[in-house]
Amino acid sequence: MPEHEAATPNGTPAAEVGAFLSRRREQIAQRWADEPLFRTVFTVARDEAVEASRSVVDALVQVADSGRVEDSNSAGFTVVREQLARMTAARSRSGMSTAQVSSEVEALRVPVENLLVADLPDASAEHLRECTTALTVLMGTLRLVVMETALTEVQALIDRQQLQLLEVATPVIKLWDGIVAVPLIGTLDSARSQVVMETLLEAVVDQQAQYAILDITGVPTVDSLVAQHLMKTVAAVRLMGAECVVSGIRPAIAQTIVHLGLDLGTVITRAGLADALAYALHGLGAGIVHATPGGAGPR
Repeated sequence: MPEHEAATPNGTPAAEVGAFLSRRREQIAQRWADEPLFRTVFTVARDEAVEASRSVVDALVQVADSGRVEDSNSAGFTVVREQLARMTAARSRSGMSTAQVSSEVEALRVPVENLLVADLPDASAEHLRECTTALTVLMGTLRLVVMETALTEVQALIDRQQLQLLEVATPVIKLWDGIVAVPLIGTLDSARSQVVMETLLEAVVDQQAQYAILDITGVPTVDSLVAQHLMKTVAAVRLMGAECVVSGIRPAIAQTIVHLGLDLGTVITRAGLADALAYALHGLGAGIVHATPGGAGPR
């Protein structure tokens, strides 16, 4: 057995890299603390950057010791994924692209590789190459883990923004004491229909509404799933103790509902929002008058 293999716990380059990382943990952490990835995230105190660097080094040691330097799902990365996610999210919020974040992770390899070469002055060229290769693979896997967490954070941000847009696009308007309305404009899909139901039910409770108007004048068409969901919304509003009025049903939507065989016998519908409001006001006992040349009179 070659001398350099006998000196390592498992006789592998990965094991020797793990031993090196453990041995030089503090030096690596101090150097990484000055790299952009850590320095620009932990701006309050350098000690925070050093501590964060130590935790990443410890994770790399665990991965190297397991011999799975190419496995991004290695257990060693579990403890630092949340930290890496926070770091990449912070860099993304500062305007950095995922490619730029990837370059910052790649920059971490250089000071570690320099320390590794200095730590093995008597190693043969082949052994040094094997160790540096193992380190390169390990750092590449770290880079992959960072990219995975970055993409997960980006997707989570997109999901949150989509939900916010759906909520903004589904406003609940208080038309009168006891009357709320949701005027819908644009295409309805299953996701938006779910937001409509949740938003309307919350408004019924918050406003103690007796009537909820679901106006779909601005909706060009709906598919069968959405039509069924709208009917479920009507039923849910009734369960909350309010009456739901659907207004502005277009011919195409009416045909869809008829073709589905949905029972509209108990659903109150009106041609437009004004008619639905008049119905709700009448139900509350409010009189409606309009100006006439001969004076005001009941509508």
